Amino acid sequence: MQILLAAIVVVPLLGAVAALLPAPPGLKGRSPEQAVLRHGVTVTGVVLALSVALAAGFDHGHPARMQATTDVGWIPALGIRIHLGVDGVSLPLLVLTALLTFLCALYSYFRMPAGPSPKAYVALILVLESGTLASFAVLDLVLFFLAFEMVLVPMYFLVARWGGEGRERAAWRFILYTVLGSVVMLLGLLLVGIKGGTFDMVALATDNGSKLSHTTQLVAALAIGVGLAVKAPMWPLHSWLPDAHTAAPTTGSVLLAGVLLKMGTYGFIRIILPVTPDGAHSLAPYLAAFAAVGIVYGSLVCLSLARSGAKGDLKRLIAYSSVGHMGFVLLGIATLTPTGVNGALFANIAHGLITGLLFFLVGAIKDRYGTSDLDTLSGATGAALYGRAPRLGGLLAFGAVASLGLPGLAGFWGEMLAMFGAFRPADGLSRPAYLTFMVLAGLGTLLTAAYMLVVVRRVCMGEPTQEAPVVADVRTYEFAAWTPLAVLTVLAGLWPAALLGLTDPAVQQLLRGGN
Repeated sequence: MQILLAAIVVVPLLGAVAALLPAPPGLKGRSPEQAVLRHGVTVTGVVLALSVALAAGFDHGHPARMQATTDVGWIPALGIRIHLGVDGVSLPLLVLTALLTFLCALYSYFRMPAGPSPKAYVALILVLESGTLASFAVLDLVLFFLAFEMVLVPMYFLVARWGGEGRERAAWRFILYTVLGSVVMLLGLLLVGIKGGTFDMVALATDNGSKLSHTTQLVAALAIGVGLAVKAPMWPLHSWLPDAHTAAPTTGSVLLAGVLLKMGTYGFIRIILPVTPDGAHSLAPYLAAFAAVGIVYGSLVCLSLARSGAKGDLKRLIAYSSVGHMGFVLLGIATLTPTGVNGALFANIAHGLITGLLFFLVGAIKDRYGTSDLDTLSGATGAALYGRAPRLGGLLAFGAVASLGLPGLAGFWGEMLAMFGAFRPADGLSRPAYLTFMVLAGLGTLLTAAYMLVVVRRVCMGEPTQEAPVVADVRTYEFAAWTPLAVLTVLAGLWPAALLGLTDPAVQQLLRGGN
């Protein structure tokens, strides 16, 4: 098992190096470009297979225990170790990352975004995968920071070199916001490691902040939380996200929404809650307030973009919807209750599946019509997908109703549990304040339903006209890339216990401290 986890982290990095060689070993194609894209599919497929094998071999009877662990010395003078492991909190995120990266590589094999050499593109995708997987697998604060930073460079280049209009500005905003947040986070991590006597996340969680004074915990939680909140993204630190999503290629948007945003909220659960419990308790009401405002703000912006004449871009709308959906994740974390934190973890996975599917669909619409502008798509020569491409229209409608939290689909459970957690927050937190946050979150769900249904009406409905271009319905490779996300969205909605059974014991242990 420990070899499996180590291979999951290392194989994409080795694959990235191999992709830059004159010819990827063991693979051929009609051209060097096809060969390297096939190499990307192969490597990400191997990583996905290893992740599934790790999940199959995981001891589901003890999900709170760290499994598949590797713990060897790296920099003895600083007490930094190469410590890897997974539990019920990190395993679903690990598998989600492997799945989404494989689907992006498969999609790119048939629909490579316009830009420089495919070699660089595949190498960047694999480096991005390795850094993200490492973020969910490492158990050392310094290694977590290095993995957290490792993903920034490949995502910057994916946006800046393979993105669309405004890509350079969007890429710079992305890198500046995240790097500045990371600098503050590093100071907090070093403070915890120095004052706590170790950088080992398991040992620090076991101590449950006993070696850290209240002031140290408060300062550390604030510093670490700022860096994580930028990546989450939390309102008002979210402004880099819409530009990055709008400019990014389809696969970049899928990975940014489906994987990278989860690194921030994972850090809150893995580091801040168990390591600085007093600091987390002091800051929780403020985090909940920002989360609640973000839910309503994101929904109102989306509703404004969705209305006729607003010059709304569909990719930008989905990006702003992420601000609202990740607000539910942050609200669940801020309740400091098992119910709320389990809801946050469930909402993390649901958001990755649903928003990943939506960005795939919006990318396909843009490929067919040359635009993702809502006014153009709903005009006299607009999409009218139900009549022109019914399968594509049906999938878009499915993604929309999943995103608005329809019962029976994955989006429902995380939001509901987060609000249940706010209904009865942890001891010492103001219940009237959290009830207010819960009401705001409920308002956000209504606004989400409103703007998503407006999008479906404008893009999918209407009568096709003779002036409208003839477009293809869902292609075979698109069906292959999108079906797993749709199926898992249904399965998670109908059988939430499969995921909650993994996360709940681990969450219970993290909140009370202990190994």
